[in-house]
Amino acid sequence: MNLDTLLRSEIQKSVLALFGQQVENFQLQPTNQEFEGSHTLVCFPLTKISKKNPEETAKAIGEYLVANSGIVSRFNVVKGFLNLVLGDSVWLQMLEAIYTNPSFGQLPDNGEEIMIEYSSPNTNKPLHLGHLRNNFLGWSVAEIYKANGYKVHKVQIINDRGIHICKSMAAWTLYGDGETPQTSGMKGDHLVGKYYVEFDKAYKAQVKALIEKGASEAEAEKQAPIMKLASEMLRKWEQKDSEVLQLWSMMNGWVYKGFNATYEKMGVDFDKLYYESDTYLLGKEEVMKGLEKGVFFKKEDGSVWVDLTGDGLDQKVLLRADGTSVYMTQDIGTAILRFRDFPKIGGQVYTVGNEQEYHFKVLFLILGKLGYEWAKRCYHLSYGMVDLPTGKMKSREGTVVDADDLIDEMVKEAEQQTRELGKVEDLTPQEARQLFEMIGLGALKFFLLKVDPKKRMLFDPNESIQLQGFTGPFIQYTHARIRAILRKAESLGITVAKEDFKVIKSLEPAEREVLQVLQTFEGKIKEAAREYAPSIVANLVYELAKEYNQFYQNIPIFNEADAGKLKGRIALSKAVADAIKKGMQLLGIQVPERM
Repeated sequence: MNLDTLLRSEIQKSVLALFGQQVENFQLQPTNQEFEGSHTLVCFPLTKISKKNPEETAKAIGEYLVANSGIVSRFNVVKGFLNLVLGDSVWLQMLEAIYTNPSFGQLPDNGEEIMIEYSSPNTNKPLHLGHLRNNFLGWSVAEIYKANGYKVHKVQIINDRGIHICKSMAAWTLYGDGETPQTSGMKGDHLVGKYYVEFDKAYKAQVKALIEKGASEAEAEKQAPIMKLASEMLRKWEQKDSEVLQLWSMMNGWVYKGFNATYEKMGVDFDKLYYESDTYLLGKEEVMKGLEKGVFFKKEDGSVWVDLTGDGLDQKVLLRADGTSVYMTQDIGTAILRFRDFPKIGGQVYTVGNEQEYHFKVLFLILGKLGYEWAKRCYHLSYGMVDLPTGKMKSREGTVVDADDLIDEMVKEAEQQTRELGKVEDLTPQEARQLFEMIGLGALKFFLLKVDPKKRMLFDPNESIQLQGFTGPFIQYTHARIRAILRKAESLGITVAKEDFKVIKSLEPAEREVLQVLQTFEGKIKEAAREYAPSIVANLVYELAKEYNQFYQNIPIFNEADAGKLKGRIALSKAVADAIKKGMQLLGIQVPERM
């Protein structure tokens, strides 16, 4: 039962009956909180049909709906806005439909497929705070699309080749002395990241020394011995030198093992992995084909470029003078390979930070120029950077916030606050640990996802973990509270069946407020997919939890003498708990049964 659809149909009937014309497009929106009602019809555009002023138009439609629709009990008019109050019978029918529908929040299979890419790290350093927002965002959008009836392919491209990888390899060759994750006790991705930092230190020192000897800055940057070693390694890698390939494979293996441990901790997964080392050659082939067709051009030094000045952009290099490829080359190959692997996908979504907006404009333009029609169905899900309050959490390297460290810190904070509140007394040590991890990770995910993806955000660990306010733990606690109510109802032998809804005669205002939010659930899931915005789901679940808590504070449940009303409140509680659980699952967040 969709209230919006039902109400729209009745409004169309009223306009036809009153003014003799069909109306298809009109604005129906949630009523402003300061006025009574759940739905508001904007009547200004209808004056052309009614030949009346907005207030008269609204009044006429309101009176007709009360007299004839069977769903509108009363109305009020504010200027040209018609605020509609639906009858309790309508809300009770809706509650019954939700309560008896085990698939509420899951839309039917629509036969469409979509691919969503996220994470896509470089294998020269561990995952960091930015990767957390990326992974949580991409994974959640994928789950939201599943809830909208799509078949979703969750993928990542692992940037496992290139000069940045060779920098870590060069530093390990020079300074590693055979160090491994086993001998160092470090996670593999952290160990390789350590040598990326070592490269940077040595490179800067060598550049400085060369400049002091009279070299220009540009010359020094090219002639620094460690950079020459890394560049030579890249050339040898592309020539499939066995020694370089062996080192590359060993160090990447360390990193993959470390990444997998972090992904497991984060609660994200992938259906298929792509590797730049496998896709860059296809990209080079496509670039050479484009060169033959005149889509691209070659400069005197042998480098290959695309000219996008006619599209309002600039020229972009696709192959370097020495024949090695760039990121764009690999991305061209990856995009083509994915559409070959999954020909039914309606499009690709790339979850990548907003600093890469220009890159993806160029990529989609190039794919279009190469003749791939599906380039129009590629979308860059751009998101803003995440900042931390100064001095809150220090990273291992002092420059970026390590993902593993941050997750561990959040779990510790959850444990401390939960113990202080005395909420673990009845739990076994294992149950308590699971709860701390659920709250800590839930707080982190919710805080990163509740903000519109496009916005740069400030992540405050202390604020995110609070049990009150717009936080994950507040919603988790609300769910646990409702589950306790349902357990009590079960212990008292109170069950709710479909026929029980017929004996419920009326609702309290607080119950209607909860139902008004609940009835928007599936519509908000659709909107979240359209906008690629888990923040819409996060806001919805928070509003639902907040309204339920208002209801819980003001309306007695087990003290209610009327059996019908009691069962109605149990049904409402279960419907809310199930919706909260479903919504939080779409964000990748678990909710506890007890807390």
